[in-house]
Amino acid sequence: MKAISYSRYGGPEVLAFGEVRDPVVGPDAVLVKVRAAAVNPVDWKAREGHLAGILAPVFPVVPGWDLAGVVVRPGVAVSEFGAGDEVIGYVREDFLSRGTFAEYVAAPLRTLARKPRNLTWEEAAGLPLVGLTAYQVLRKVLEVKRGETVLVHAAAGGVGSIAVQLGIHLGARVIGTASQANHDFVRGLGGEPVTYGEGLGERVRGLAPEGVDAVFDTVGGDALKVSANLLAPEGRLVSVADTEVVNYGGRYYFVRPDAEDLRRLSELAEQGVLGVHVDETFPLERAADAHRRNQEGRTRGKIVVTVDRGGDGT
Repeated sequence: MKAISYSRYGGPEVLAFGEVRDPVVGPDAVLVKVRAAAVNPVDWKAREGHLAGILAPVFPVVPGWDLAGVVVRPGVAVSEFGAGDEVIGYVREDFLSRGTFAEYVAAPLRTLARKPRNLTWEEAAGLPLVGLTAYQVLRKVLEVKRGETVLVHAAAGGVGSIAVQLGIHLGARVIGTASQANHDFVRGLGGEPVTYGEGLGERVRGLAPEGVDAVFDTVGGDALKVSANLLAPEGRLVSVADTEVVNYGGRYYFVRPDAEDLRRLSELAEQGVLGVHVDETFPLERAADAHRRNQEGRTRGKIVVTVDRGGDGT
């Protein structure tokens, strides 16, 4: 099958488009014909070797963890999905090798849910990783409650834009950091935008003089110190970008595949609670350009790679 792969760590130039081995479908997996796969910052961090300490590579590595596609064949132990079912997935394993930037993926059952019927393939592909990250942090880690005030960093980005929408759905007031150019976008999601950078603490205090109940950090660095100083008594701080958060009394969180959580996100999308903004799309053979664009760090919503939409035969 055709796929993007890399045989050594490096920049976008190590990504090659060509033939790789067809996936083997295990008993608890599903063969999926990929329609679209989203790009996430973790993809280029893994490509550069920054995750080598937690995810061993099996070269050649096919990058990508997000997908939207059509079931071709379920594994022999799978009864939850059948041929022709449309699915989304956060297809992460405990090593780097069999990613989603490919024509076909053998996706473990625990990584899949049915595709929201009202989303395009591109929008659906952009939901799993960022949606699960936002859902698990807000619901299970920060345990955001109705009436609380939540500060979301990089509120116009992939994770941040979903977090704003989920926070509003949970009944919270959401303040989101964003560039001035993205303020209207954040307002459209239901959040209250503030410009990041020097003076951020004062600007947030102007909106929430008593401090914020929870901070969802997606950028790390200086934002952690500012965030810690903005917390109300008993406030909570979680980062998905910087392990140094523990030095500020917070918690670091790494998203995990969860079929039930993903199913709930699909339902929320169908109910109109969640939307996915696709900033730009690239064909599979231009995945290196998609990585470069994502690595610039100025994406509004998601960047998505599309895969050839030919027949569904194996």
